[in-house]
Amino acid sequence: MSADRTAALPRPPAEKKRWTHQRTVGLVLLCLWAALGLAVLFFMIQAWDPAIFSRYAPRYMSGLWTTIRLVVLSVVLGALLSIPVAYARMSKNHVLSSLAYAYVYFFRGTPLLAQTFLVYYGLGSFRPELQAIGLWTFFREAWYCAVFAFTLNTAAYQAEILRGAIESVRRGQWEAAAALGLSKLQTLRKIIVPQAMIVALRPYGNEIILMIKGSAIVAIITVYDLMGETRRAYSQTFDFQTYIWAALIYLVIVELLRNLIDWIEGRITRHLKR
Repeated sequence: MSADRTAALPRPPAEKKRWTHQRTVGLVLLCLWAALGLAVLFFMIQAWDPAIFSRYAPRYMSGLWTTIRLVVLSVVLGALLSIPVAYARMSKNHVLSSLAYAYVYFFRGTPLLAQTFLVYYGLGSFRPELQAIGLWTFFREAWYCAVFAFTLNTAAYQAEILRGAIESVRRGQWEAAAALGLSKLQTLRKIIVPQAMIVALRPYGNEIILMIKGSAIVAIITVYDLMGETRRAYSQTFDFQTYIWAALIYLVIVELLRNLIDWIEGRITRHLKR
């Protein structure tokens, strides 16, 4: 059959999209979410009180700064601690690997809230012993206890992220580097770590986001972070929009961080897209 005759043949009609049960449920849920968003917006417009905003906005900013400091300190210190933990997890020494496994297992398997309580309230039971070794000055402050508990928690997660990323690099990379006469440190720094960081970027970003949202629990141990200031504002005003503002601030932070991770990933993987 010639090309002209083929072109003259009528095309089959386009298949119409059927309204399946899943599509219907999805559309209904989307409409419900939109209605909920509009209801919240309408509530905030109706309940807007400039006096409350002008009074508590500085406190919210102070609480936000406390949250940012807590997360940044915990993540940085946790990253430093995760390096030896990840090394111990990959070690052929059974004692080291067992201790590292127990550490990771405990801090990943128990709630962050319980860990914070154990540090703040549990260590307070050992005040004489801590005073004897000069650590009571540190552990009597809720802020330091929160940083300590969060650091131990995120270090366990970051150690597993780092270990998994390093082990995802094929063994042939190590063998090729050894054939070129590179030391293990040079191989790690120039070959393994750059590839591992591409794999670990998303999990690291998720961990930071989880730490931001999990930081709200420190309000329970009298640290006035963003959620602590929100609770205090609500206890004085009984205005539900104080919690809505806090939720929106957390949402903005997470969205900014998500876009930053997307940008970093685009930068470090641009050579893979060519």
